[in-house]
Amino acid sequence: MSALRVLDFGSVSPVMSLAIWHGVADAMGAADDPVMTLSNPDAPFICVGFHQDVAQEVDAAWCAAQRMPVIRREAGGGAVLLDAPHLFVHFIYPRRLANGRAATLYPRFIAPLVETYRSLGVAARYRALNDIHVDDRKIGGSAIASIGEAVVFAGMILFDFDAERMARALRVPSEKFRDKLRTSLGDYITSLRRELDTPPPRERVVEVLLSHLPRTLDADPQASEAREDERLAIERRAASLLDPDWTHKAGRRAIADGVKLMAGAALVEADWKAPGGLLRFRALARNGVLVDLDLAGDFTCLPIDGPTRLASALRGSRLDLPDLPARIDHHIATLGLDMPGVGGGDLAAALIGAIPEWAARAPLAPSP
Repeated sequence: MSALRVLDFGSVSPVMSLAIWHGVADAMGAADDPVMTLSNPDAPFICVGFHQDVAQEVDAAWCAAQRMPVIRREAGGGAVLLDAPHLFVHFIYPRRLANGRAATLYPRFIAPLVETYRSLGVAARYRALNDIHVDDRKIGGSAIASIGEAVVFAGMILFDFDAERMARALRVPSEKFRDKLRTSLGDYITSLRRELDTPPPRERVVEVLLSHLPRTLDADPQASEAREDERLAIERRAASLLDPDWTHKAGRRAIADGVKLMAGAALVEADWKAPGGLLRFRALARNGVLVDLDLAGDFTCLPIDGPTRLASALRGSRLDLPDLPARIDHHIATLGLDMPGVGGGDLAAALIGAIPEWAARAPLAPSP
């Protein structure tokens, strides 16, 4: 069993909540003991992933008006609202103690978080690759980063979640899309407050989390203080994380590629030009299934309520079936719709072209 230094920083500023784990990782040596850091941001902020483009992901003007910082982390994943009800849990390990690929590291470090939720009365489970679910809702995501000599696992215990604020802070193509996003986030994200009505105090949650570390991580948690070199590294990171050149560097994934709600779920809005006119739609897909669809456009359809009826009929359709165009044509025929120049092939191509590949395919077999 290895000693695990526990550094509990309590409530800190948004930038410090990120600078802590970045700085501890920067200062870690190959022979050092592993570290767990705990903190809560004292104000809301938007945290964007390393590969993202802030201009495409975030409504920066609204965030600025709200005095809500936008800060990039040195880890992948999507833009997320972080706030005081988020207890940040970071395991920072020297490489010698955290060998392996992310697929093997995630279940290892997620295990104590899952066990903590369960001890608190929440039926949490690990969902590959890096999420924690309660039934069909997400109660926590995670990320893994490699910084210097350290491997960092970033997770959290979610006391509460503000779907309204997160939906407002993201950059989206329309207000109707934002309304759908707000509803979807509210449906898919859960928390201790949602599951238990009254969340336990932070002190109790930390106590439970520490109690699970010997069995889940073979670690002996020992309360500690930041070393001088760690404090200096944290200060340097706090300055660099606020550098506009760091925050606004070009990224790869934009909001147009879909808002990722949880593993396997995406909400998209797109246009598709069919021979019979322009199709405009908003679609929610999850694990290869079309969960929701709003269909509009400048095409002709008789009777006039046909698009609404067709959208309803297509909900629950599998997107990864090779005969999807034929199945859509069957629905059109069964409903008695007349849609000149718009057929199953157009609708299937529009959906598959807009929905990210990871949301348009069936998941792997669930983990035990």
